[in-house]
Amino acid sequence: MSVPATATGAVEPTVTKPRRKLPRYWVLIGLLGALLLLSLLRVITGANDLTSSGTIMATLIAIVPIMLAGLGGLWSERAGVVNIGLEGMMILGTWGAGYFGYHHGAWAGVAGAILMGMIGGLVHAVATVIFGVDHIISGVAINIIALGAVQYLASLTFVGLKGGGQTQSPKIPDVQTITIGPLSDALKDVEDKHVFFVSDLAAVLRALCTNLSLLVVLSFLLLVVTWYVLWRTSFGLRLRSVGESPAAAESLGVRVLRYKFSAVLVSGALAGLAGGVLAMVASSNYRDGQTGGRGYIGLAAMIFGNWRPSGLLAGSGLFGYTETLGLRQGGTSVHALLLAVAVLALFLGIWQLRQGLSVSGAVIIGVGALVGALYFAIDTVPGDFTALTPYVITLVVLAFASQRLRMPAADGQIYRKGSAG
Repeated sequence: MSVPATATGAVEPTVTKPRRKLPRYWVLIGLLGALLLLSLLRVITGANDLTSSGTIMATLIAIVPIMLAGLGGLWSERAGVVNIGLEGMMILGTWGAGYFGYHHGAWAGVAGAILMGMIGGLVHAVATVIFGVDHIISGVAINIIALGAVQYLASLTFVGLKGGGQTQSPKIPDVQTITIGPLSDALKDVEDKHVFFVSDLAAVLRALCTNLSLLVVLSFLLLVVTWYVLWRTSFGLRLRSVGESPAAAESLGVRVLRYKFSAVLVSGALAGLAGGVLAMVASSNYRDGQTGGRGYIGLAAMIFGNWRPSGLLAGSGLFGYTETLGLRQGGTSVHALLLAVAVLALFLGIWQLRQGLSVSGAVIIGVGALVGALYFAIDTVPGDFTALTPYVITLVVLAFASQRLRMPAADGQIYRKGSAG
């Protein structure tokens, strides 16, 4: 902090004005703005699948596992424990959903996924919180052990069952879905007219009232519950203080190890539920390798979101949407996105130049120009490249967002009881 001298020779500290927080209704404005841009892009490029109700439905299903894994990381890291083991806990959750869902019904499958994820969380909590094992080493070990354990369990429990085998379970009963028939039909009529923005908004609303899984609804409720518990309760305040300064928290009477342990268990439960969603909503059975690295993507979404639920949702939405486009008419839809990326890069580069960041601004403008040239040079994106779209966009966004990120101060540190004294 600078301390300029006054005319009398006295030194006055420079007061930095706190950054003003935007009202919460700006989230809704941002969502409507994004939909408006996609609608404009749809009209310009003719890629109608950009905002179709089918794309939105598939996007919701793609978002949820990433969001839940990210929520698991959020709980753990807000308490100061890095959880690289989210992927392994998701893998455990997929088997739990497959086994308990097949034998005892859909909601038993949900409970089984949560239970198996909590077992992974328990192992990570014991290793890191009780025995002080390095958080990264423990998480990587859980990922490796979970992969082998689930393959072994599948060979014991699914081989010989009708539709089952060493790499997959039999079909799991579906979780109930919500459909409001008359409203869905009316919105479909509006969507099919392809009116600018009106049809796109109708498509989004139709996706929310047509075959919407209760498990998807529950997952979004958990996002709201996480925000409320961690930022609006005394429990959440104490848990976050453990992740910022455990010594100071313990000196005020907070049971640091208990909060860390509890947070990692919740983290495992959420990651296990993420695996359950993959097995029961995105698919209809357990399959070997179906997590596809989404535990790591959830961790990246949490970092992109600056360790906050709203930002985590934005990061999950970005990855889930681009992943969905790659699977649905990927060549045409991803080709349309190239134009959006080129224009956004141009505006971002100009903004960087106005901020005095000449090098980064020039680089961003150059990248935008190359992407724009690519858009006009080809008519469709080859299928081999559409699958890479969500991963490339995630890396690019993280690269640009990294300058404004601030992790919990004590995240990843080994803490021993009594260190406050």
